[in-house]
Amino acid sequence: MENDVKTLYEKERIKVIEIEEKMRLTAEENRVLSSKISLIESSRFYKLSAPARKLKTSLDKNLKRVKRYGSLRGFYGKLKNKAVELKVKKRLGTAGFPDAKERSLEEACVFDKDITISILTPLYNTPEKYLREMMDSVKAQTYKKWQLCLADGSDDAHGYVGDICREYAKEDSRIVYKKLTENLGISGNTNECVRMAGGEYIGLFDHDDILHPSVLYEYMKRICDEDADYLYCDEATFKGEKDIDHMIVLHFKPDFAIDNLRANNYICHFSVFKRELLGGDELFRTEFDGSQDHDMILRLTSRARKIVHVPRILYYWRSHPASVAADITAKSYAIDAAKGAVADHLKRAGFENFSITSTRAFETIFRLSYEIKETPLISIIIPNKEHKDDLKRCVDSIRNKSTYENYEIIIVENNSKGREIRDYYEELKADKRIRVTECHGPFNYSKVCNAGVKKSRGDYILLLNNDTEVISINWIEELLMYAQREDVGAVGAKLYYPDDTIQHAGIVLGLGAHRTAGHTHYRDGRDILGYMGRLCYAQDVSAVTGACLLVKRTLYEEVGGLDEGFAVSLNDVDFCLKLRQLGYLNVFTPFAELYHYESISRGADDKGANAERYEEESKHFREKWKEALDKGDPYYNPNFSLDHSDFRLRTDTRKGERKDEI
Repeated sequence: MENDVKTLYEKERIKVIEIEEKMRLTAEENRVLSSKISLIESSRFYKLSAPARKLKTSLDKNLKRVKRYGSLRGFYGKLKNKAVELKVKKRLGTAGFPDAKERSLEEACVFDKDITISILTPLYNTPEKYLREMMDSVKAQTYKKWQLCLADGSDDAHGYVGDICREYAKEDSRIVYKKLTENLGISGNTNECVRMAGGEYIGLFDHDDILHPSVLYEYMKRICDEDADYLYCDEATFKGEKDIDHMIVLHFKPDFAIDNLRANNYICHFSVFKRELLGGDELFRTEFDGSQDHDMILRLTSRARKIVHVPRILYYWRSHPASVAADITAKSYAIDAAKGAVADHLKRAGFENFSITSTRAFETIFRLSYEIKETPLISIIIPNKEHKDDLKRCVDSIRNKSTYENYEIIIVENNSKGREIRDYYEELKADKRIRVTECHGPFNYSKVCNAGVKKSRGDYILLLNNDTEVISINWIEELLMYAQREDVGAVGAKLYYPDDTIQHAGIVLGLGAHRTAGHTHYRDGRDILGYMGRLCYAQDVSAVTGACLLVKRTLYEEVGGLDEGFAVSLNDVDFCLKLRQLGYLNVFTPFAELYHYESISRGADDKGANAERYEEESKHFREKWKEALDKGDPYYNPNFSLDHSDFRLRTDTRKGERKDEI
C-alpha cells in the first residue's frame, strides 16, 4: 500500500515537472515571438506598408458588408441611402422648425374644437440643461392651449430641479409643478401627473427629450379633421449632450399595425390621447415599470376608435448613457417588463398558450408563437406546366421537411406535353395526399389556382408556386398560427432566391416603376435585420405574394378567389386588397422560410410580349385600386421613396406627404 502511494506521488511529481517545463518553454517562445514582432514593427518596410495594410483592412470590412447585404448592388444601395439620410437630417432638425411666417400662421389658426392638451412629464434628478431644453420646447409650441404637468421625485441632492420648475411655473401659469414626498418610480410619478392634468387630451413626454414646435398644432389638425382619439408621430434619436441637429437614428413608422405593436413598441413617442380612453384605469401600471409605455399603448389603442399617425419627425429622443435610447441593457428589467406587457395584452385579447421570445434584432423586439388550436386540412395548390425537376423539388421538400401532417397537395396541370412530367404524375399517385387535376386553355395563373381550389377539400387554401422549396420545417404552422385568427386574411412567408438574397418580405402598394406594388428588402442579404428590425418579427402588410400564401377557404370564396382578369401578375396583390377591403389584416411572417426560383416557369416580365402583358395588367390594377394607391400604403411611411425597395428616404421629407419622385 505504501509503495503504491509512493509510486502515485512520483507520477504526480513528474507531471508537475513536465507542466512547469512546458510553461517555461511557452514563456521563452513568447519572449522570442515578442522580440521578432518588435523587430518587424520597427522595420522600414513595415512602416512604408502601413497604407496598404489599412486599405486591406478596409476592403475586408466592406467585403463583409457586401456579403451581409446580399450583393454589391445591395451594399451600394445602403451607402446611397446613408448619403440621402445625411442630407435629410439637416432638414429635420432645427432647420425644419417653422419660420416667422409659418409660426404666425399656425399660432393664428382657429380650430373647430376647444381642447387643452395636458403634457405629463415625471421628473427624477433631471440634469439642468435637459430640464430647461425640455420645458423650452413646450413653451415654443405654436398651439397655445397646453398644460405642462411636472411631478418631481428627485432626491435632496437635486433640489435645483424644483427651483427651476418653480421659476418656469411663476413665468407661465400653464406649467404646473408638484414636489413629491418620495420617488414613486416612473409609473407612480406619471400617475401623479395625471391627477394634476386638466386637459381633455393627454400627452406623454420624457424629462430629457424635446418636442418639435409644431407637434401640438399638427395633432390638433388631426383631432379636428379626423376625430382622432390616439395620435403618434415619427421620431429621431439625437446625441445626449448635443442639440437635436446631431441625430443618430431616424424612425419613420407605419400607420397603426397591431401585429407590429405586439412584437415591437414602434409607436413609442409622442403619444397623445383622449383622456376618456383611460376608462378609470391608472395610466401606468407599476408592475410594468421599464416598459410602462408599451403596456399603456397596447391598452389604450385597443380602446381607441381612431388612431392617427402623423408621418413627420416631431419628437426628439435624447440618447445618453442612462437612457434606454442609448442601450436597453441600461435598464435590463425593461426586457422582462415588455414581455409581461405583451403577455397581459394577449391574454386580454383572448389568446392562450403563446410564447414570447426576444429576437436577434433587439431584446425587446419579439417573436410571438401562437397556439395552433386545431389541425385543419390544408390544401396546397400548385399550378404546373412541364418543369418536372422544379415540381419534384417542391413536392419533395413539402413531404420531407414539413412537421405539419394534415395536408393535401393539388397539382393543377396546365397544358404539359412532355412524357417526363406525365411519368412523374404517375409516380405521385402512390401518395394518397397528392392529386393531379387538369386545367386546359392559355396559361392564366388566377384561373388555374381557382380550378385547383374547386377540386380541393381543405378548410385552408395554401397557394404555392412550383418553383419553391421549403426551408423551415414548421413553415405551415408559422403561417397557420396567423391565418387561424378571425381578424386575419392572407398570410405570407419569407422567400429567398437561390443565392440567399430576399425575394419576398411583404408587398408595398405603389412601390416600383409601374407604381402598382413591389417587394420590400428586395435582394437584400438573407441575414440582415431589416429596417428597424422588420425582418425579425411578424407584421401587418398590405399584401403578400401568391408564391406562398395561406388563407381560410371561406375567405377565399367570399372574395371570389383570384381575379382572372389578372392572368399572371398582380393577382395576389389584388386578392389581398379585396381581403383588406373587407376589414381583414394581411400578415407577413419571417419565420416561414422557402427558396423561390422565381420566373423559371413563365420567364421575366421585362421583355417582349411579357412586358406588354405586364403593362396591361398594371394599368388595370392602377384603375381598379386608384383610391388605395392615391392614399398610399398605410404600412409604408410616405417619407420612404417609392423608387427603391430598401426603405430609402425621399429627398423631400419635411411634410411627410404621400408623393414621390418619378
